Formats: sequence, structure tokens, C-alpha cells
Amino acid sequence: MATSAADKTVPSSEDQRRHRRVLQALTGLLLGMFVSMLASTVVSTSLPVIVHDLGGDQAAFTWVVTATLLTTAISTPIWGKLADLFNRKLLIQIAIVIFVLATAAAGFSQDPGTLIAFRAVQGIGAGGLAALSQVIMADIISPRERGRYMGLFGAVMAVATVGGPLLGGFITDTIDWRWNFFIALPFAVAALIMMQRTLHLPARPKQKARIDYFGIVLLSTAVSLLLIWVTNAGTDYDWWSTQTILMVGGALLAAVVFVIVELRSKEPLVPLTMFRNRTFTLAVIASISIGIAMFGTSVFLSQYMQMARGATPTEAGLMTIPMIAGLLIASIVIGGLVTKHGHWKPYLVVGGVLLIAGSYLLSTIHYDTNFVLVSLYMFLLGAGVGMTMQNLVLIVQNTAKPTEIGVASSGVTFFRSLGGTIGVSVMGAALASSATNLVAARTDDITAAVLSLGEKGASVAEQLQSGAIPNVAQLPEAVRVIFEDIYAQAIANSFLIAVPLAVISLIAIVFLPNNPLTRMTTSERVSASEADLATVSTAEGMEALTATGTAPASPAGAETPEVTRATGTGSAR
Repeated sequence: MATSAADKTVPSSEDQRRHRRVLQALTGLLLGMFVSMLASTVVSTSLPVIVHDLGGDQAAFTWVVTATLLTTAISTPIWGKLADLFNRKLLIQIAIVIFVLATAAAGFSQDPGTLIAFRAVQGIGAGGLAALSQVIMADIISPRERGRYMGLFGAVMAVATVGGPLLGGFITDTIDWRWNFFIALPFAVAALIMMQRTLHLPARPKQKARIDYFGIVLLSTAVSLLLIWVTNAGTDYDWWSTQTILMVGGALLAAVVFVIVELRSKEPLVPLTMFRNRTFTLAVIASISIGIAMFGTSVFLSQYMQMARGATPTEAGLMTIPMIAGLLIASIVIGGLVTKHGHWKPYLVVGGVLLIAGSYLLSTIHYDTNFVLVSLYMFLLGAGVGMTMQNLVLIVQNTAKPTEIGVASSGVTFFRSLGGTIGVSVMGAALASSATNLVAARTDDITAAVLSLGEKGASVAEQLQSGAIPNVAQLPEAVRVIFEDIYAQAIANSFLIAVPLAVISLIAIVFLPNNPLTRMTTSERVSASEADLATVSTAEGMEALTATGTAPASPAGAETPEVTRATGTGSAR
């Protein structure tokens, strides 16, 4: 009985020590993630004001968002590949520096083009943070134990995603929107120092680096041409035109050549052989629509609050809390349940259903829809994202080879970012086209409202004719109500695009193999595979020596010393 009690206390003590080591290692990583999320969310509610002040139109508004998402998507697999070759701790520190410096530089923008350019550089750092944080978590936390620490990640997400928009709105309303881009600098310095002191990763063997530069160029070309076409078609040129043929044709050609290059490359940017893994393929399909739901709706919900409901940036931050609450509650609660019971499939299926419900219900909103209902719709969508987003990466890491954790994790993140990028572009193009058509259809109403203002009508008419996004909250009530209705309808129409893709996501989730989650970290899996290889190699070597007569055969029932050492059974005897 004494021995049994001792056996029970040893695992508990070891578990506590391991828990403390994980918490220590996570400190810097969590602060780095906080910097990334804060720098992104603090600007979200201010974008309508920023684009208006810089004289940008709806296309510029869309590109301010998609520029970051585009470079994030393209750079994510690059960072993932680098993570399999170089020091992961150094890489994530470099990513933080790139992200924060580009964010600060964006604060000095004087026109939409400069802002878009710095946001594109910001996306390069964001891609590194997105890919490397997932890879490093797999290094120090097993898939089965991941939910145990979701509370910490949930707390960081809560502070950044709820506090960021509120802080950004407050800064914009009371000081100046440019300070939103500088707020993350002190947190970034703290994150770098903390990460250097607390993040200690297992040593990994050095490998010769081969970067697929040609693949990077081809991938960038294909995605960029597609997004430029989607954003400008229907406004700068017709959907069916010479420009369309050239851009779409160029994107398809670059995509085909990219596939050929990846199949022949020794170190491909996106190993296409990974698509032989059913879990990876279906997770990628599901991630595309989740990216659209996560990025597209969050971007245009903020615009809906300000342009369809007359909210200030600060109020818009408060009004989107239900979606963030759904995401956080679902991710924390479901993460804990996955760790406790080991089952993940039912939660993913429910999450897919909630994605469909939330996307569809948001496509029905108007400028005067009861806000309680709008809040419920946002909560459902947020809960769907929270149940599915991280768990899809989790199950891919669970089945991927330890040597391919970097590219596997970044692969799912890449397609999620790519889905979000294309989704924001398509939704933005649909919004711009719909708004233009609705304004044309209500020209008589707008003209009558402007004329009723008397002398003030001239300045209002000048603002509306400038082509820039109007500051709806500052328009006279007679004109404001018309534009609130127009933008509410246009944004609701754009939400409808996410519905069929959410259905595809659910279908992919249903067919995912229901593999059990391992309790081993990536480092432990590497060590275990090396030990298995050593055992097999030693056994096979001794058999060969015995067969050729170069080594004496072991007596019956005896083990060779080499095998005994490899299997660790000598002491047991």
C-alpha cells in the first residue's frame, strides 16, 4: 500500500513541475500574442474615421484590411518553413519587431496608399506571429493538454479583443487616431525582454536551409492578382473585360506553375504531399470559410455599427462585444472539455452549425433591427469561430509528423488567412457595388433631403460627391437616415456571401477522421521516434551480424547487451 501511495504522488509532483515550466515558457509567448492582437484590434473601430480623414473610398477601406491579410497569408507558410529550419525563439522575436515597427510607421501615413503599404509590411510580422505561436505551443504543450491552458489564452484574447477596440475608439474620439498605431510599442519591448528570459525551447538539430523563393513569388503573384481583380472589378472596369481576362488568367497561370514548382522542389513552401493526409485536407477546407467568418464579419460589423447605426468608434467597440464574448467563452469552455474528455469532433460539428446560423442571421439585419437580436447573431457567430478555429490547428498537429509541425500548422493558418483575405475582398467589393447601386436608386430622396437643408446643403453635397467614405454620424439627420439604410442593406448583402462557404466548412468537419488526441508534445514525439529507430536499428544490426557469423549467437532465451540497453529491460531482470 505504501508503494502504491508513493506511485500516486510521483506523477502528481512531476505534473506540477511540468505545469510550472509550461507557465513560465508561456509568459513571453502570451505577451507577444497580446502585442499582435492589441495592435490589430486597437485600429479596427477607427478605420472608418481613418479612411475618411485620409480621403479614401470603399476600395481603399477594403485594401487597408486586405493588404495586411494578404501579406499575412503569403508569409505564414514561409515562417512555418523557417520554423522547421531555424531557431524558433529568434524567429518569433524578429516577427514581433517587424510587426510593431510597421504598425508605428503606419501612424505617420498622409494618404491611403502609404497606410496600405505599411499595413502590408505589418502583415509580414503578423504571419510570423500566427504561424510561430502555434508551432511553439506544440513544442511545449501536448494536444490533449492544450485545453488546460486555454483559459490563459482566453484571458489574453479577452483583454486585447475587448479592450483594444474600446481603447482605440477612446483615443480616436479624445486625442487623435494616429496614436492608435503607437500604443503597442511599450508592450512589444516588454514582450521581447520577457520572451528572452522565459521562453526556453528544446534544442533542435541544425539543418541546411533551402528556401523556395520561386514558390514565394508565384504564390504572391497568384493571390495578389486575384485580390486586385476582385476589388476593382465592377468599378474601374467591367467584370467581363480585357483586364479581367488578363488578371484571372495570370492568377490561374501562376497557381498552376506554383503547383508544378512545389511538386519538384526539395524543400517546398507548401508541401503538397501533406494533402494526402485526409485530416489536413479537410481541415484546410474548413479553415477557409472560418477565415471569412472571422475576418470578414469583424471588419464589416464595425463599419455597420458606425455607418448604419450612427455609432462613434468607442461605441462601435462596445457594440461588437457580444461576438468577442461568444468567441472567448466557446474557446475557453470547449478547450477545457476537450482536455477533460478527449473528444473534439462533436464540438467542431456544433461550431460549424453555429457558423452557418450566425452568418445567415447577420445577412438579415437592417439599420433599425433590434440590437438585442443583432447581439444574439454576433454571439452565435463568435461561438462558432471559437469552437472551430484553434481546434482545427490542434487536430492537424495531432496527426502531422513531428518534423513537419511547422509547415502543417502554418498550412492551416495560411488557408484560414487566405480565406479571410479573399472573403474581405469579395465582401468589400459586394458592399461597394451594392452601396453604389442603392445610392443611385435613391438619388431623388438624397437630393430632396440635401435641398431641405438650405445653405448647409451645399457642404453636405460636396462631401457626398467627393467619392470618399462619408462620416455618416456627422451628417444631418434627414440625410443620415437614408445613408444608414443604404449601408445597412449593403453590409447585410455582403454577409450573405459567407453562408454557402460556412456550409462547405460544416461538411468538411463532418468527414474529419475522429483520431484520439496524443498526450505527447512535439519534442517528446521526436525523442520517442528516435528511440524507436535506435531500438529497431540495433536489433536488426545484431540479427545481421549473427546471420553472417561475425558475431556470436546469443544463448537461447538471452538478450544481447545492445538490445538490452536500447529497450531498457536489463535493469528489470
